[in-house]
Amino acid sequence: MNRSIITAVAIAALLLPGFTLAQSTPRIDKRQEKQDARIDKGVEKGQLNQKEAARLEKGQQHVQKMENKALSDGKMTKGEKRRIEHAQDVQSKRITRQKHDKQKAKSKSE
Repeated sequence: MNRSIITAVAIAALLLPGFTLAQSTPRIDKRQEKQDARIDKGVEKGQLNQKEAARLEKGQQHVQKMENKALSDGKMTKGEKRRIEHAQDVQSKRITRQKHDKQKAKSKSE
């Protein structure tokens, strides 16, 4: 009986790390939240029209899919992290460019 308990504990110790949650990426997650907020604020202020906002949201979803795929095996490599952060850089520039272009959302009175 003691032998079966020891064996069960040993097996559980080996399998337990595989059941832990995927590695957390707080820096990437925080940046995603900030970029989403920038898009929302641009819509509120009329700096982004609906088409621009939809396009930017699609870009945000692409970055999120990259993160989910990278974490699917439970660990994010430095290369995956670098690619995701580069995609976030590109997305950030797109948000800035779209918010400050000449296109504006139509006012409700128009």
